[in-house]
Amino acid sequence: MHVFATLGSFLSHFSDVLVPLFGGSATAAAIVLLTLGVRLALHPLARSAARGERARTALAPEVQKLRKRHKNDPERLMRATSELYAKAGVSPWGGILPLLAQLPVFFVMYHLFSTGSSGEGHALLGAPLTGRWADVLGHGGVAGPHGLVYLGLFALVGAVATWTYTRARKAAAAAALPAPDASDPTAAVMAKVTKVAPLLAFGTLVTVAVVPLAAALYVVTSTTWSAVERAFLQPLRTPEGAEGAIPAK
Repeated sequence: MHVFATLGSFLSHFSDVLVPLFGGSATAAAIVLLTLGVRLALHPLARSAARGERARTALAPEVQKLRKRHKNDPERLMRATSELYAKAGVSPWGGILPLLAQLPVFFVMYHLFSTGSSGEGHALLGAPLTGRWADVLGHGGVAGPHGLVYLGLFALVGAVATWTYTRARKAAAAAALPAPDASDPTAAVMAKVTKVAPLLAFGTLVTVAVVPLAAALYVVTSTTWSAVERAFLQPLRTPEGAEGAIPAK
């Protein structure tokens, strides 16, 4: 496909520029820098999602009133809740837009290096970008040069996941929002996503292990950016009147 050839050509030229700085790891450095560029371009979406989260928190008391008012009429409740969000200019699914926008780039990166042709001869500290975690067993084992590259990635992902999970648990405890009414499907789904989302960070460990190293670099870089970005944007999520709140722009 044309998009694969275009990105492959761009990575090749970009890595050539970086060779004087990174040597044999120039392509790996190009992937990391490309990932940072993608996430920087998506930052406005992340800011919008943070403001949306703040707005949804502010609307929580009104939503609770609607649940009590229409607790015996789920269809009417869904309609009234949708109207409330629409009137406030808030999307209940706005928080997933930054994630969805990244998927095409990850897919292209995975395709390029899973075939082996585009990444042949490129490596990160000796570990081939087309290789996977299972391949290190045949190249010095877990403690070998290739294995140490993956151990470094696992350590970084584990640290980021732990930090993300801890912050999410503290934020949930501080918010102490009432349990969603079972008659409100949207609220119930969002509550489940909120509860499971912090654990997904640990799932990145599995992703890093099974995808080609090039795609793993994209995932690790993007996950680390997400953790830092979420902490940076926390004031935008804080309701007015709470500690650290700032006006939404």
